[in-house]
Amino acid sequence: MNQLRGALLGAAVLCLAAAPSPRQRGGPPPPPPERWRGLIGEYGPDTTTRVTILERDGRLVARFDSARSVDLHPAGDDAFRLGTTGPRDHPEVRFRLGPSGRASAVSVWDSLWPRRPLGPEEGSVFRIVPVRPVEELRREALAATPPPETGEFRETDLVELVRLDSTIRLDIRYATTRNFLGTPLYSEARAFMQRPAAEALVRAHRKLRAMGYGLLIHDAYRPWYVTKMFWDATPAAQHEFVADPATGSRHNRGCAVDLTLYEVKTGRAVEMTGVYDEMSRRSYPSYPGGTSRQRWFRELLRGAMEAEGYTVYAAEWWHFDYKDWKSYRIGNTPFERLGATH
Repeated sequence: MNQLRGALLGAAVLCLAAAPSPRQRGGPPPPPPERWRGLIGEYGPDTTTRVTILERDGRLVARFDSARSVDLHPAGDDAFRLGTTGPRDHPEVRFRLGPSGRASAVSVWDSLWPRRPLGPEEGSVFRIVPVRPVEELRREALAATPPPETGEFRETDLVELVRLDSTIRLDIRYATTRNFLGTPLYSEARAFMQRPAAEALVRAHRKLRAMGYGLLIHDAYRPWYVTKMFWDATPAAQHEFVADPATGSRHNRGCAVDLTLYEVKTGRAVEMTGVYDEMSRRSYPSYPGGTSRQRWFRELLRGAMEAEGYTVYAAEWWHFDYKDWKSYRIGNTPFERLGATH
């Protein structure tokens, strides 16, 4: 049996090539068949992914590690063959489906692996259990002082993004309960950036508009006290997804933005590999899972932003830093004290 498994995998292994750019593809790929959506995900013990099921170029694929990727071929209800070399009536992969059609586990040969819980489905909100009560953290953060800084800095010139281009859309989650802490952190749903960063973002937005897409902003300038709340509320194991208040965030300097794409025709946000603020592997800009369509949109966003001087954060596909962020001081002014005339 082990020799058969080795032969099947060896014959079916696919070399992972660099994905072509969205411009090379000519447009977003179609969505996968609806029946596949409940199968796509990661499976394995709590701490280890044994197999990732994804869609690539219209094919359902099992990815066992960074070097082995095998096509799945239907072999009956909820069953698939690995590659094309095995017996046609002998499925090596079977999914256990719940009433909604979402797989709870997958068996590969004689191994059964549960679905790993990474994050919510599209349209839902990722949440954590705060380490301490949020209102307690708010009081402490408002009474605290940002870290001292030395050196020469540019004068702060925060401008409101929608005043530069009214077609930029806002979904400021931290002014609502629809965020990872489940409570409003901002008093107003507004988005500010330092003027050069804001103007670069507008250029990216207008290029995307010509392709039928626009920028949807989740967050931009963030007062330092909110960064401190995020850090103090988040478990240490997930600190890669929040900034350390001891050094400040690029959001605090007005040179970072959290955003996604929306379709101009429908006004709806596009679907990405994971949801905003999700603290999981799906948030990495290089995450290989999900669907071809999700990854296409993720690369389209990244390419548009990088062309205007932004860099994507290594742990979050939605977070981009402007090139001149070091030139500005950490800010702690709340939105209600920022002018509305720029």
